[in-house]
Amino acid sequence: MHKEPFLKMSKRESISIPKIILIYALALLMALIVCAGVIVALVHMNPVEVYKAIFDGALGSKRRIWITIRDMLVLLCIAVGLAPAFKMRFWNIGAEGQILVGGAVSAALMIYFGDKLPNPVLLVLMFVGSAAAGMIWGLIPAIFKANWNTNETLFTLMMNYIAMQVVTYCIVFWENPKGSNTVGIINQSSHSGWFPEVLGTDYFWNIVIVTAFTVIMFVYLRFSKQGYEIAVVGESERTARYAGIHVKKVLLRTIAISGAICGIAGFILVSGSGHTISTATAGGRGFTAIIVAWMSKFNTFIMALVAFGITFMEKGSIQIASQYGLNENASSVILGIILFFLIGAEFFVKYKVERTHK
Repeated sequence: MHKEPFLKMSKRESISIPKIILIYALALLMALIVCAGVIVALVHMNPVEVYKAIFDGALGSKRRIWITIRDMLVLLCIAVGLAPAFKMRFWNIGAEGQILVGGAVSAALMIYFGDKLPNPVLLVLMFVGSAAAGMIWGLIPAIFKANWNTNETLFTLMMNYIAMQVVTYCIVFWENPKGSNTVGIINQSSHSGWFPEVLGTDYFWNIVIVTAFTVIMFVYLRFSKQGYEIAVVGESERTARYAGIHVKKVLLRTIAISGAICGIAGFILVSGSGHTISTATAGGRGFTAIIVAWMSKFNTFIMALVAFGITFMEKGSIQIASQYGLNENASSVILGIILFFLIGAEFFVKYKVERTHK
């Protein structure tokens, strides 16, 4: 006799928002419990004290709060840029390269025109130039994909390494001081090309630019005709063609937008944050932003929360390292466990597990 399984799984037809919140809250609670066990087992420390250290490292002072906000905004900007590409199922793994070429254009304009143009004009040129550079860098693999169906994952990934070599080449000409193999702080005395201080903070324009992109992209993807076309192409190119959608045009337009926003993230990093350029300017954010976009299901407002959470943990790792003499990777382990549980929670949002009725 065939024995019925104890539990059965079925796809949910719908689920309420409060239940979704409850599922994710339980997942986070379980993740913290597991993290506490890992902390005790590996380093024999009070997990509550470690959690306090993480909080202090990210939000323990006014300066730390602003640094966390600054880095969260950059991560959010990149995730917003990746959202339309990934929703269309174009796997843009090239955000790192798009950030770098955008940052390189900003750095070049600061170096060559910093003493020739008024700062507002220079900033506008840097914004446009970085967007154009990121757009072109994204369009190269998109054109090959649209015309010859090349693998965009490998193509965009390889473009990252080319961008690194381009930046390395530029550093040879921009070394400051000579022989240092670094660009140094650009226009440190004149602050030409730097975001001006507004309302007592250097990061006012970071907030304005990224917030604007977050809102505009949400509206674009959710309510515009082009956003609808992106969704249809992502679901099925065959269905899109049957519905009269020009798939090639949608692909190129979407990747142009994606690359441009990632290029602008490079502008923000150079002009509104580090004021320099190097092969480490992107700092892996292009890959981390993929997690942010995917976990948020391309909802840019949810991306803001996820980006803050990841940045919060990254900044907390610095405090853990200094306070307890631990490797900064300890916080990465904690973050990985939390992400594992949150991603797992998505299964219970989509499916329900019930006891089999006898």
